[in-house]
Amino acid sequence: MNLSNETTPQCFSINNPPFIYNHTIASSYFSIVFSPLGLTFNLIAFVVLLKSFQRTHSRSRSSFLVFLCGLVVTDFMGLLVTGIIVITFHFTQFNWRRLDPHCHFCNFMGMSMVFYGLCPLLLGATMAVERFVGINRPFARSTSMPKSRAVSIVLMVWAVAGCISLLPLVGVGSYHMQIPGSWCFFNISSKASDMVFCLLFSLVGLLSIAVSFLLNTVSVVTLVKVCCGQDGTQRRRDYEVEMMVQLIWIMMIATICWCPLLIYSLKGAVYGKPVEPDFMLLGLRMATFNQLCDPWVYILCQESRLRRVKTANVYSAPYLYSPHIALGCGSSGPHP
Repeated sequence: MNLSNETTPQCFSINNPPFIYNHTIASSYFSIVFSPLGLTFNLIAFVVLLKSFQRTHSRSRSSFLVFLCGLVVTDFMGLLVTGIIVITFHFTQFNWRRLDPHCHFCNFMGMSMVFYGLCPLLLGATMAVERFVGINRPFARSTSMPKSRAVSIVLMVWAVAGCISLLPLVGVGSYHMQIPGSWCFFNISSKASDMVFCLLFSLVGLLSIAVSFLLNTVSVVTLVKVCCGQDGTQRRRDYEVEMMVQLIWIMMIATICWCPLLIYSLKGAVYGKPVEPDFMLLGLRMATFNQLCDPWVYILCQESRLRRVKTANVYSAPYLYSPHIALGCGSSGPHP
């Protein structure tokens, strides 16, 4: 048996650094520019959501904001953890084999990629289920979901994604160095254990997107049917519509950004085709854009709502202080 194969750690057994790969898609400028931008966007979104959370008095909206905060924290931590590793590599060009002879560092990054990749998809599906129940089955629960239960559900989603990311450490799949040497991810192949993990990761992600699409579509149809109800419930419906708009945008962004990588992983596992670094990196770049675009959904929706409130106040002020209205509401005298 070849001695070099015996001494090569598992994470370097397929792709062994250093690599000579100068394709544009592997440019270091992408990570150096977009990681700090994404962190800034998510930090702004978190502040916006906290302010909105402090102002809201609706239980259903409070639980929805808890889910959104969980999504923002996930995106922020994902960019922070993976971005530090990737940017450090591009600046220092450290030797992975020398730094990580037992693959602990590579396994950690692979786990981070899987965990922070699945969490937004699972949270999106969870929010779709919560809104579906709240809109289509309002009497299925006596009261709206309390904040503590929403926090528990977010923690449960994180636990599920964490358990999936740990599977390669117990033999279901494996994490390997990926070209151009700045990141680690699970091995995409038709080998039994690798195929099981590839199918699990891809199908969980695609199923989460499918559940979000189906339930959000039903919820939107229901809202459209009741949008012309009595004025007494208009304020609550405004909140419902606002939450659904945010959820639809989150679903669309996740679908566009994640489907290429998920489908590529699924096809690679089923058909056993060798991994093409260009497609893998392109899929990774697109998935990263999900963490960059999500914060703007919360920021822009919040700004739009504040603008509507200001506009409503401007138009309602003359009406409230009109002497004719004052007579009509509180005077017992004759009316013209």
